[in-house]
Amino acid sequence: MTITESAVESALSRVDDPEIGKPITELGMVKSIEVTGDDVAVELYLTIAGCPMKSTIESNTRAALEEIEGVGTVSVAMDVMSDEQRRELRRSLRGDSPEPVIQFSQPDSTTRVYAVASGKGGVGKSSMTVNLALALAAKGLSVGVLDADIYGHSVPGLLGSTQGPSVVDDMILPPIAHGIKHISIGHFVEGNAPIVWRGPMLHRAIQQFLGDVYWGDLDVLLMDLPPGTGDVALSVAQLLPNAELLIVTTPQAAAAEVAERAGSIVQQTRQRVAGVIENMSAMVLPDGTVMDVFGSGGGQTVADRLTTLTGTDVALMGQIPLDPQLRIHGDDGQPVVVSEPDSPAAKAVREIADQLAVRRESLAGKRLGLGVTTK
Repeated sequence: MTITESAVESALSRVDDPEIGKPITELGMVKSIEVTGDDVAVELYLTIAGCPMKSTIESNTRAALEEIEGVGTVSVAMDVMSDEQRRELRRSLRGDSPEPVIQFSQPDSTTRVYAVASGKGGVGKSSMTVNLALALAAKGLSVGVLDADIYGHSVPGLLGSTQGPSVVDDMILPPIAHGIKHISIGHFVEGNAPIVWRGPMLHRAIQQFLGDVYWGDLDVLLMDLPPGTGDVALSVAQLLPNAELLIVTTPQAAAAEVAERAGSIVQQTRQRVAGVIENMSAMVLPDGTVMDVFGSGGGQTVADRLTTLTGTDVALMGQIPLDPQLRIHGDDGQPVVVSEPDSPAAKAVREIADQLAVRRESLAGKRLGLGVTTK
């Protein structure tokens, strides 16, 4: 069977750039194709020198070409895009707008945005964000995480992410860990250096994470907010008025009281509270007994109080048991949802993800960006 160039192009069209999420044939990444008898040689463009996804692109390309019926020897070479090619790539992805556009705030956006908030630190908000992201991704959804906790950024560590973002003509391509695209100020600082910024700088950072980062077509964006109702919470409400709040609390009465304040911000921002998550709930001991280390009832109290304050039904979406594995696997960058899927904590997270995956609002009247093709 004769190998044709069109067969090679068809095979290459099944290879996506991992960072961008589109076929390399659409991104202008195929430099040349050479077919000699049964042998195929292709040369690809990388977006930048030292591309962190080079080996992944190369192996995926090789695998796709080896699936061609009757193919012989396959060789894959790499080159790097010129500055002009990178500018053209950015224009093809982001358009010619002089200022970056926040795609999630556009009327035709179908991405669900959840801002994970808490009244105080130490309730496991970031752990919930990361584990929910992985649970949603396991359901087949495309998920991104934006670490909006500028001062207390922790998402890269929780995801075990050591790769930094790539920059293509001022467009930031977020790193990927466990299949999750994510961005954090932690990617841009040396070591454990503190961030010492005032409010306007915080706002600009969130704006850039939303507008300068190329997120691609996400089903869900989770934003890990800092505790409280300060500058970042207000910036998110301004930049993404459609973002829904997920309030994380512990069962403790004092924590619940503070969490209520975080949720009641919607009275001023006109956002919606998607639900309440009670973390560090009852702990099941090896002998089967249950210990309420941090008390009980805090999550339901917050849900009931926010229902009264907002005039809408705010549900307690789930109670995550106090589980040492949740902490252990957060520290080693292997979140409990993937490392201990049968643990009580992982099961409770997945039950919450099941609720978040169901779209409450209708898509009627929204543009879905679908084209019509004819044969």
